[in-house]
Amino acid sequence: MRSRTVPMRFSKIRLENWKNFASVDISLEQRAFLVGPNASGKSNFIDVLRFLRDLASVGGGFREAVRRRGGVSAIRCLAARRNPDVRVRVVVEPAGNSPRWAYDLRFNQDNQRRPIVKQETVLRDGETVLDRPDDEDMEDQERLTQTHLEQVNVNRDFREIVTFFQSVRYLHIVPQLVREPDRSVGRTGDPFGGDFLEQIAKTPERTRNARLRRIQDALRVAVPQLLEIALWRDARGTPHLRGKYEHWRPQGAWQTEEQFSDGTLRLMGLLWATMDGSGPLLLEEPELSLHPEIVRFLPQMFARIQRRSGRQILISTHSVDLLRDDGIGLDETLLLRPSREGTVIEPAGKLEEINDLLQGGLTLADAVIPRTRPDRVEQLTLFGDL
Repeated sequence: MRSRTVPMRFSKIRLENWKNFASVDISLEQRAFLVGPNASGKSNFIDVLRFLRDLASVGGGFREAVRRRGGVSAIRCLAARRNPDVRVRVVVEPAGNSPRWAYDLRFNQDNQRRPIVKQETVLRDGETVLDRPDDEDMEDQERLTQTHLEQVNVNRDFREIVTFFQSVRYLHIVPQLVREPDRSVGRTGDPFGGDFLEQIAKTPERTRNARLRRIQDALRVAVPQLLEIALWRDARGTPHLRGKYEHWRPQGAWQTEEQFSDGTLRLMGLLWATMDGSGPLLLEEPELSLHPEIVRFLPQMFARIQRRSGRQILISTHSVDLLRDDGIGLDETLLLRPSREGTVIEPAGKLEEINDLLQGGLTLADAVIPRTRPDRVEQLTLFGDL
């Protein structure tokens, strides 16, 4: 039997003054479901891992990663008080016999509003590999406008975690972007699907065809009338997806992505993302536009993918149907609770009242989702009277 390599994963995240979070120190399992009210910080928590990817990726780097998020002032938590620095610390668990890594970055901005590294450390199995600022940084403080993650001439001793950060995959398909005729112009690796079809087209043909066959088989469960899907390029070279649907005509009828439903496009993007790469996969509200009966089986699909690939999956959701799966553990469910001092994150299993509700016979969804309900939400019914 062929043994599979288990990819590395994030096992702990500590945040200080990162967007919604004044102070967070949380452990992560191989799979995590982030649940919380609107604007509680689910997307901002996921964005921490995207930030690390941006730091380490070609075309990214420290200054660009901060710029994409509106600058240090936009990143810093509004509840920040005595300590104005932003801090991100992650622990990365090993794959097989690989070392255990910890990466810690603390930053702020200078008088010119440029992001400045205040501290950057890397630990390998508890031993310090990098500790900044060092003497060279003190002599030339321009060096502190970059992290060592982004510099190949200095990251050799910890390139393993650089590669791991680069492997983080985020996809949140916006169907309208996929349908744009000039969607791929100027876009590369767009997480919202602007160049989604170009990404498919650039995949080696054998791999692409194998993935499309698997997606086709899965889609036939959700969309029974869909017989076949294929990729083609038009006269301008723009890639398109075609789907052959059962029709009153014996040969069926072909449609392109322009005629696909939002749910079909989102499900295709979700299925493609699960097969694309081996690093941590970040998914926001995968239930959008999907039938509740499909949503109910997503956790089982993710579990099967993890048994096959070993990759870590983080999912934000508001869906009762998704959380009804009996296989979701309390330690996998992270509840976000906003407060005046910033959002708090806790595993559902640490909340006594949730444990009591589960022992009383409620499902995880019934115990957790009501805790994300906004106060006085019924006031929305008065909107028409204003």
